[in-house]
Amino acid sequence: MTENDILKALSTVEEPDFKKDLVTLNMVKDINIDNNKVSFTIILTTPACPLKDLIKVRCEKAIHSMVDENAEIEINFTSNTSSLRTDKKDVLKDVKNIIAVVSGKGGVGKSTVSANLALALAASGAKVGLMDADIYGPSVHIMFGIRGERPQMKDVDGKGKIVPIERYGIKVMSIGLLVDEKQAVVWRGPMVSSAIRQFVTDVDWGELDYLVIDMPPGTGDIHLTIVQTVPVTGAIVVTTPQLVALADAKKGITMFNQGGLKVPVIGLVENMSYFTPAELPENKYYIFGKEGGKKLAEEFDITFLGEIPLVQSIREGGDIGVPVMIGDDEISKQAFTEFGDNAVRAISMRNAELPATEVSEILEGV
Repeated sequence: MTENDILKALSTVEEPDFKKDLVTLNMVKDINIDNNKVSFTIILTTPACPLKDLIKVRCEKAIHSMVDENAEIEINFTSNTSSLRTDKKDVLKDVKNIIAVVSGKGGVGKSTVSANLALALAASGAKVGLMDADIYGPSVHIMFGIRGERPQMKDVDGKGKIVPIERYGIKVMSIGLLVDEKQAVVWRGPMVSSAIRQFVTDVDWGELDYLVIDMPPGTGDIHLTIVQTVPVTGAIVVTTPQLVALADAKKGITMFNQGGLKVPVIGLVENMSYFTPAELPENKYYIFGKEGGKKLAEEFDITFLGEIPLVQSIREGGDIGVPVMIGDDEISKQAFTEFGDNAVRAISMRNAELPATEVSEILEGV
């Protein structure tokens, strides 16, 4: 066996998402051959790549059929999370992908989806941060069980920075950690925008593969401030199956299609898709309607990222500060894991096929 033999065989192995071979994509490194033993490393686009096992099987089959049927093959995997940031990176300079989780209306479980998406990404090896940008109704600090805690400060290049609180391997920051819960946040628009900018510029997020931003419901000042301050890689829209929720979800999708907003919609996820009682885990009751989110995704030609069930443990986990991804409910955990895998693939495809990420310049009247 020679290195060229191995490369020739691997050039027939297609990366399932990008539809190009591993050699062309420069994903094969460190080939080492010792008699009939061969080892090499495949560089994945993300630590959370859900197709790793499929790629491994295809590589082994190619080498056995084209090089040596008795070859002993050792395949190692590493990752280099793709990012297309082309800005000066003065803001969040070590964050590769910034994902805004949005909804057209409140009450669809957007914060629950944000929290468990962050945990699903981290579970696969990615470095993840979660920023609660819902100034008027913060809840992430409750879901992560850090209610009442206060973040520390540190000096970074002569400037004071807020240190996010780490919980379950996630860096978490919420306005709920800085204000008294018993007091309502009564701020005018400019004050809210200033607070959001501080969350971005004055928090020491460090090096991250993904920063998930839990946005407030609707479309408004905070959304515009975020996209004008940082280069958002893309948005994930959360909806439920009801017609009224789907109608509002359309507003969230169309918001990012307006002039000056350079934020693609990565995909749509449907929360509370069906009810599954704990004593009947195989049963699905579509009490709010069926496949509304999937049909909406097809209507707007965006990726459908999955269905999240309506399960009591999801609500209970959020209330006691132990998100379902950390709990024992395998049904809900599997749903969020699949959603996270689909989101990772959609983000990778976005970075491979669409223009580079930029800070948005809002046009007059938007």
